[in-house]
Parts: sequence; structure tokens; C-alpha cells
Amino acid sequence: MDLTTTYLGMPLKNPLVPSASPLSESVESIKMLEDAGASAVVMYSLFEEQITLQNQQLDHYLSYKTDSSAEALGYFPDMDLYKIGPEAYLDLISKAKSAVDIPIIGSLNGVSTGGWIQYAKGIEQAGASALELNIYYIPTDIGMTSADVEQMYLNIVKDVKSNVSIPVAVKISPYFSSTANMVAQLAEVGADGLVLFNRFYQPDFDLDNLDVFPHLVLSTPYTFRLPLRWTAILNGRVDADLAITSGVHTYQEVLKGMMAGAKITMVASELLRNGLGRINEIMGNVRRWMEENEYESITQMQGSMSQQNVSEPAAFERANYMKVLNAWRPDPTGHFSISQRLGVPSSKN
Repeated sequence: MDLTTTYLGMPLKNPLVPSASPLSESVESIKMLEDAGASAVVMYSLFEEQITLQNQQLDHYLSYKTDSSAEALGYFPDMDLYKIGPEAYLDLISKAKSAVDIPIIGSLNGVSTGGWIQYAKGIEQAGASALELNIYYIPTDIGMTSADVEQMYLNIVKDVKSNVSIPVAVKISPYFSSTANMVAQLAEVGADGLVLFNRFYQPDFDLDNLDVFPHLVLSTPYTFRLPLRWTAILNGRVDADLAITSGVHTYQEVLKGMMAGAKITMVASELLRNGLGRINEIMGNVRRWMEENEYESITQMQGSMSQQNVSEPAAFERANYMKVLNAWRPDPTGHFSISQRLGVPSSKN
């Protein structure tokens, strides 16, 4: 059974890749991921704020009169709490590259070019096989147009691509007014891969202290639906590899991702919840399903259920929306009856 795939030009032994998370913060944990069956590892992200904070003048002004206004920096993390700084990050990539046989993918998280260029080069020189740009931007300025936001993304990718020779993937959000067009533009300016999607963490309100605070919620299988849909829509239409992240918890998501047209599926929340052993368990179940359904390879199924290849392409657009809404009917037992009207097997069966 051939479980191999190719992502960003890299041959991988299987399509399950741990995404950026605390699981890659040491050489030891990266080796454990390899031993657990990971085909590659995306390093945890180096943040733009960590890079710019090395500028002592910026550090001075960020810290100036902090004591007199406790709220001034209350929403900025203490950069000293990050386990390693930018230079140590590069050193970790170098050591990890020497310690394991699987590809190491560096990760930069930010919203401007700035120090990204320097550290993109550094990540390449440290031995990373590829680079993931995690562009996490919330456009809160009402004077900023959608065209301005898109151009910012394009400029970042062009600037980084012009300074490195390793493949570059771009992790984007699903909130563009025209996701398909934006993905096509990113591919045109050089993105070798698109990672769908960046899951923005939403703040919450503390009603006891009347405060706004960050709230981490790990993904669930339901969050997989959005990147699955867009992967199926984009497959074969853009000249870039597609990767699905968020909501990958079982072998079903891996198989569905491949059928939609992804080259890899990325996992983090499932490993944080249930341990690294889940990698081998998931891939073992993928192998068994393929054997039972007479698939010989991962490449055989890739894109087989994309929008271009299914019998009802409209299922990915408004027709699916209308069908779902029209399917609901009250049930005398008090249960929803949507699944029965859509022809979906009951979870009780």
C-alpha cells in the first residue's frame, strides 16, 4: 500500500504532518514526532513581534512608563516568556535537521516584510526544507480597503520568495471577499503551496472582571468542513500545492482531504489532546480503509472528489445550501430529521 505523497516538491512517506504548535519546541519532541510516524514537521512559529523586539529602541518605547499605566501593555505578551528568541529558533532548526530524516518546515507569523526577509534567509540557511508564512492579520482600520489587504499579502509573498530558494507555502484566512481569486494571485506571485486555513482565535469577555482575554479553543472535526470545501473547489485550478489544516482528528479527515485534492493534511489539536501515538493510529486506519476499498495509493485518490471531478459540482455552492435548509422537517420524536431527508445514514446505524 503506497501512502506516499509529494508536498512543495518534497516526497513524504504519508500525508499526515504535524502543524505549527508547541510540539516542535525542542529537538527531543521533534524526534518523538518522527518516531510516531510524522512525515514532516512544521516548526512552531517565529513571531514578527519577537523579531522586531530585538530592536532595542522599539523595546524602550514599548516599555516606557509601563508602570504608570498598567493597561498600556496588558494586551502584549511578555516576550521573555517565549522559550527561545529568533537566533535560538534558527539554531533549533539546524539541530533538528541534523537529528531527524524527515523534512523540517520553518514558520514565520506576522503581517509585514520587515525582519521577515532576514529570518526567511536564516531559516533557509539553517537547513529548513521549506518555509510556511502564517499571515495573521485583522484589518480593523475602516480606511483600509480589501484591495489594500490583498496587496499586503502579495507584497509579503513576493518579497520573501525573491530572497529564498526553498519552497514557500502561505497559510491564509478564509475571510477574503473572493478566496478563489486571492489564492490564484498568491500562486501567481510565487506561492508554492497554500495552507487552508488560518484559524483566528477570538477573544472572549470576562464578566467578573469586565476584561477582554484570549481564549484558546482546540479544533473539532466540524472545523474541517471549511478547508475541505475550498480545497475541493481550488483543486486543479491553481498552480500550487494545497494543504488542509484545522479539524483533522481521525483517518476520515485524512481520506477526505486527499479526495478533495490536498497534498497533505495537518494535525495539532488531536495530538495535543490524545498524544503522539495518534499519528500511527490514524495512518493505520487510513491503510486499512484503502485495503478494504481497493485503493493502491494515496495519489490514486487525490482530487477524485474535487469540484471538477464529482457528478454534482453545484454541491459545493448554493445548491448544497438550499438542499440543507429544505431538508429540515419536525420529527414527532423531537429529533431533527435532516440527515434522513438528505440520505445520510443515521449515527445510530
